[in-house]
Amino acid sequence: MDTQEEIELSNEELILSFLTEGGDEFISGAALSDKLGLSRTAVWKHVESLRKLGYRIEAAPARGYRLVEVPDRLTALELAPLLATRDLGRVLHYEESLPSTNVRAFELANEGAFHGEVVVTEEQTAGKGRRGRVWVSPPGKNLYFSAILRPELPPQRAPELTLVAAVALCETLREAGAKASIKWPNDVQIDGKKVAGILTELSADTERVHFVILGVGINLNARPEDFPPELAEIATSVAISRGQPVPRALFAAALWTRLEQWLDLHADEGFAPVREAWKAMASTLGQDVLVRGEQREVRGVAEDLDDSGALLLRTPDGKLERVLAGDVEQVRARKG
Repeated sequence: MDTQEEIELSNEELILSFLTEGGDEFISGAALSDKLGLSRTAVWKHVESLRKLGYRIEAAPARGYRLVEVPDRLTALELAPLLATRDLGRVLHYEESLPSTNVRAFELANEGAFHGEVVVTEEQTAGKGRRGRVWVSPPGKNLYFSAILRPELPPQRAPELTLVAAVALCETLREAGAKASIKWPNDVQIDGKKVAGILTELSADTERVHFVILGVGINLNARPEDFPPELAEIATSVAISRGQPVPRALFAAALWTRLEQWLDLHADEGFAPVREAWKAMASTLGQDVLVRGEQREVRGVAEDLDDSGALLLRTPDGKLERVLAGDVEQVRARKG
């Protein structure tokens, strides 16, 4: 796996980090000056720059500075002080608007970007969903990112990473107070409505994976009016579900921490622990479902997930079908 040099934080990122660690306590200008190796005047100038970006920083004579409020943005300034990851998100490529984070991440990976680099944006103008669909991405409300991964995996095992991401995402949503579950293979839902999607794309040869682009879109603070009519009945957001907004930077940092933990476990122990966690959070298993694939439709009871992530369906004639891809729709049992 590629290694990565430690990224130096800017002085403003360091000031935010120190103020964040201080919580409600004031940190003196002298302490900040000593920690940063800067003059008190230079510290004050950096604080003023942060205020212009929307940070509310209180200053009190003889006491110092205290962080009161952080703007709801997703730049390195907001994310760097919150990250507890080793690699994931430590190099951040932020854009106010992008056609697609996956497209940009693919370009960066081809140019040699390291494992763990993340592309994040406030808005996607041509967001990509599974099977060529468009992912609706209103600006400034949700979380859209793509992570560049360089796993030591044979290409046939790369689809496992989609399920790794679904597990990490579902766990993070539950920690945020949402009753999330996973619909096979990678739709995350709240109360049966889609709240997040995952799209993985890879570059590989017959022997090994060069890189994987893991794209994730999560409806965090979208309101009902943000969804087009065709999605209003089947999509939701965390804010709609729990009745209060989600701090996006905190959520992103928590998700990337959880995702890195699951990626490490997958690398160390294989797919088995991921499979068990996925099954425990799945809404699909035990249901009578119709799976629509590219070439055919299969109906049956979703019985299990096999050791490669395929869905095992028990068809009406008693056979066990292994389904590798498709859209799952829960169906009612026919009467009579």
